[in-house]
Amino acid sequence: MTLLKGERVTLECKKAQSNVPVDVWKTYSAFANTYGGLILLGVQEDLKEKDIVKRFAITGVEDAEKIRKDTWNVLNNPEKVNVNLLKDEDVEIVEMDGKKVVAINVPRADYNTRPVYINNNPISGTFIRNHEGDYHCPKELVAMMLRDANFEGNDRLFLKHYTMDDIDIPTLERYRNHFHSRLPDHPFNSLDHTEFLRQMGGFTLDRESGMECLNMAGLLMFGKGLPIRDRFDNLRLDYIDKSQLIGDQRYSDRLTYDGMWENNLFNFVTMVLPKLTRELPRPFKMEGMVRDDDTPQHKAVREAMTNCIIHADLMLNSVLKVEKYDDKFVFTNPGLLRLPVEQIYAGEETRARNQRIQNMFRMIGFGENLGSGFPLILSAWNEKHWLKPELIEQRELIQVKLVLSIETKEKDALMPSNGTKEMSDVLKDVLKDVLKELSERQMVILEMIIGDPSLSAKAMSEKMSEMDSITDRTIRRDLADLQNKGILKREGGRKNGEWVIVYSPQIESKTKTNNT
Repeated sequence: MTLLKGERVTLECKKAQSNVPVDVWKTYSAFANTYGGLILLGVQEDLKEKDIVKRFAITGVEDAEKIRKDTWNVLNNPEKVNVNLLKDEDVEIVEMDGKKVVAINVPRADYNTRPVYINNNPISGTFIRNHEGDYHCPKELVAMMLRDANFEGNDRLFLKHYTMDDIDIPTLERYRNHFHSRLPDHPFNSLDHTEFLRQMGGFTLDRESGMECLNMAGLLMFGKGLPIRDRFDNLRLDYIDKSQLIGDQRYSDRLTYDGMWENNLFNFVTMVLPKLTRELPRPFKMEGMVRDDDTPQHKAVREAMTNCIIHADLMLNSVLKVEKYDDKFVFTNPGLLRLPVEQIYAGEETRARNQRIQNMFRMIGFGENLGSGFPLILSAWNEKHWLKPELIEQRELIQVKLVLSIETKEKDALMPSNGTKEMSDVLKDVLKDVLKELSERQMVILEMIIGDPSLSAKAMSEKMSEMDSITDRTIRRDLADLQNKGILKREGGRKNGEWVIVYSPQIESKTKTNNT
């Protein structure tokens, strides 16, 4: 039965006896902007009831046809709802316990359709969904959705008064050497730097004013560090090597802005990639008279690094971060997924947020086209029998994380987390009946603890506050709830202790009950 399987994040019940409740349209907006979901009119839900069998009461509606007609009238009124996503079959009259219920199936809106909003106001009328219900979408997330709806991508942004003087010529020359090596007969090789960058899509003409300037792609890819920081002070690039640590060492290598390099994207990628792949095995292989040691795994890491940049929303106040551990690589970029995770795993095509930067990388052999990039990563990892790459959308932090584990699938996964290992597929499977009861914020808290077990409630709230106002008290309530559920425990004192994710007897008994 739908009610018994439904989760709060994708199911909403309304009593709705004779009319369509006004707040249904908040839920319509929230479902469309998040994961999609099902609205049931004529069902009452008692959120305080823990027994899911007793939680729902079928009240039915008095005139199902009238409610169905009223629903369509509002959906087709642009003053009330900016876009109607529904087809005829998405609004049904169903019978439950002998009573009529109106079921409204709301699909997830495509990235080029979001934001879906109500009352003709994208700022106050855009909602998103979490396990606690519908809530107003933060302005920066609305702005991200509006940018995503732009077919031409984000990185065409014209930067008035930024010229070739803001380009770091040694960086551009290194890129051109890569370009020439890969495409020696290409006509662009004979162009001067300005014309070359124009042809690559980084230097553009504003036809309205007649002014020629850099765009966002040109400056971020090849610019000098100071002009980049002047214009995009919201963005940080960070590489941290946490492998082979000794004692209380926090990291063994780090690349962030320190005045020693021009911190543009091309430098960041070409400096970080060799560090990432240094320990990956390279079998001796000859291609004619030239050694070819570019393995599928090296290509996959390069693809992951490129994807981290071309799909990032570089206008957000955030960090584009790459981390290396003994047993995994972690790529984190600002922004949310434009497609559902399952479609990305299947290789469905999506347009990059930064299409000009994508083309610049593609021209030197970085990055695949037509949706083949992520399947390439999956295939390379499966070839080595490593754990399946994990793509995680952290909505509350407005960021996406890709975890590439370099450990085999057979590795024992039922050990308590010590803060240096992600929850594996096996552990998640064991905990699935407990984890699905958690709010999205609690899942983010677990992710943060995995990254740093010593985090305080205050530090957690500060990390989350970039998207929403979340107090220390709220975090402490969540931590207490996670402890009561047997998922989390505290070892050591308040100041010097650590959080530990545990495999507790309470969880074990639940999994045994579910397996019998």
